[in-house]
Amino acid sequence: MNTNLIFMFNRNTSNPALTKRIFENISMPATGEIMTLSGTINKTILGFLLLLLGAFYTWTRFYQGIDPAEGLALVTPYLIGGGIGGLILAVVTIFKKEWSPYTVPIYSVLEGLLLGGLSALVEAQFQGQGLVLRAVTLTFGTFFTMLFLYKSRIIKVTQKFKLGVVAATGGIVIVYLIGFVLSLFGLRLEFLYGNSMLSIGISLFVVVIAALNLVLDFDFIEQGSKKNIPKFMEWYGAFGLLVTLVWLYLEILRLLSKIASRN
Repeated sequence: MNTNLIFMFNRNTSNPALTKRIFENISMPATGEIMTLSGTINKTILGFLLLLLGAFYTWTRFYQGIDPAEGLALVTPYLIGGGIGGLILAVVTIFKKEWSPYTVPIYSVLEGLLLGGLSALVEAQFQGQGLVLRAVTLTFGTFFTMLFLYKSRIIKVTQKFKLGVVAATGGIVIVYLIGFVLSLFGLRLEFLYGNSMLSIGISLFVVVIAALNLVLDFDFIEQGSKKNIPKFMEWYGAFGLLVTLVWLYLEILRLLSKIASRN
């Protein structure tokens, strides 16, 4: 089983969902409810629970097979459906933010189907090492650490900070796209997909950048809750945060799999 092919499903290497320009394109509501911080938190939790529901389904579906090959056959339709469907809904959500109360819950389930299947594949490949549990633990640990650093203002979201994180994220996107295109012609970038110390170092760098993107997400949500924008933006804020969390989890899982493959 090729772990590198598994991780080519990771299309969340950047987060175009949360930018300041979004506020400029949102009409302020004349009446009615507005976006709040607590409301966004609730929507994020609901979206995450829906993601877990989808992940649990494909995870259990995979282990209904008598071996990894049969398990892969069982979850492949869900991997394809979750990947393509999630991508389509992500694009729709970005361009039709007012639809986010409907698109984001479905997106969460579809992403869960994808993550559950991918996680089961990795767990089957590295049996007995508990990579998925470790990746989940590290993802949550990173999330709460970055939230603490942001709330305590140890990390300050300055313009230079934003530009640095966005530039690094954009660079990662370009490198990943180059690697994907070359793979279509049978060329493999070992420094990107192998298990050398250089490759592990690159993955660690990507994990750090993904974690820093969480800070940008927190700032967007906090600023949005102060601008009296429509209530549906709570779902949009939750969407952006979920995109980054999915990316962070996949990159951590990828890093752990590289390290495990060296043993």
